[in-house]
Amino acid sequence: MSGDWDWAKTIDARDATPIHAQLERSIRVAIASRRLQPGDQLPTVRQLAVALRVNANTVAKVYSHLERSGALETRRGVGTFIVDGPSSSRNQEARDAELRAIATRALADASARGFTAADLRRELQILSKGAPT
Repeated sequence: MSGDWDWAKTIDARDATPIHAQLERSIRVAIASRRLQPGDQLPTVRQLAVALRVNANTVAKVYSHLERSGALETRRGVGTFIVDGPSSSRNQEARDAELRAIATRALADASARGFTAADLRRELQILSKGAPT
């Protein structure tokens, strides 16, 4: 586990988005952009809470939610790790529908803030290449 937690530096207490949602989004983006790789160990709940200056219950809630969704795995006494990939039991149609809903929300959110679909697409391409924003 590295002390370099760039993926967590996007948490902003002034943002209207709840801290737990920002943290979950940050971890999911880091996984999608491959800044966090399968098998990578995440910091402990306490370590991340202290580093981000947030309540440990907030971090625990995010880790728990990500574990239930299949993105993380907690090994008792060892730590929390990025899993190898999405659960193979989910069918492709459900995954496609979930991705479409995510894309629709992102497009609506960007549009509400004055960005175009091209702006969003460009930023997604940058993120997918692992480039810092």
